[in-house]
Amino acid sequence: MKIEAYPEQEPKSEGMVGYHRHLMELAKNLQGHEAQYGEDPYQSIVVFPAEKPSGKVLLYFHGGGWTNGYKEWMAFMAPALNKLGITFASAGYRLAPQHPFPAGLNDCAAALAWLAGNVAQFGGDPGQIFVGGHSAGGHYASLLSVNEGKDAGPGQPALIRGCAPVSGVYYFGDDSGMAVRPRFLGDPALGNDVVASPILQLGDRACPFLISYGESDFPHLVRQAQDMVAKLEQKGLRVQTLVLPGCNHFTASYAAGEVDGIWPNTLNDWMQSVVD
Repeated sequence: MKIEAYPEQEPKSEGMVGYHRHLMELAKNLQGHEAQYGEDPYQSIVVFPAEKPSGKVLLYFHGGGWTNGYKEWMAFMAPALNKLGITFASAGYRLAPQHPFPAGLNDCAAALAWLAGNVAQFGGDPGQIFVGGHSAGGHYASLLSVNEGKDAGPGQPALIRGCAPVSGVYYFGDDSGMAVRPRFLGDPALGNDVVASPILQLGDRACPFLISYGESDFPHLVRQAQDMVAKLEQKGLRVQTLVLPGCNHFTASYAAGEVDGIWPNTLNDWMQSVVD
């Protein structure tokens, strides 16, 4: 889908403008299989099959502070992951403030359901679906994953095999460093700080996590990531940490698409350890 076909978004910050331009340049010659999982233009997904699929699948959600972003941003990751045999999918979701929480989260769940029902035709194994995302997308992937693990009944396998957020957000509130109200979470009386915080929704059956962030990432996100790792470990859940050397918040995203880079290779090894 062409960017011009989407409804207008919130004005982008200067840093976001540069990020947008760079990602669109990286992805300009890449072609995937597009589909709609809902009626809104943002309720769309693009799948990039691997030439020699291993069966492993990564569904990834873009960042943008819940008010910006496109699924096309993450297309640049496809070559690095396809080279490793991973079927890669990037999904969009409706954005705040027009569509506040939990609209975007619900969309991510719908995209996951669509992929589970369709990924086999692209060489992916529906039983080996992992989710991830950068920044706000990492938040959605994490919240989807802790809820998936929490709500699965006894003996019922979770649809998500593992979660791989990059520079994600794990909690909201006065000490979170996040200024997202009311555009994203709405009126404080709704109590969305709690229900939107993965660390506060973490069940005892959450899937394995690979938590990554930049060495020079935003300090509040580094702290949040470390807190999430500690909480997972406290519950005896499986977690691995990857600190991306020399990366800030934006270049950590770029690192996720580096062919033969540290993040794709670590991800692939971690995925294999989960499915073995």
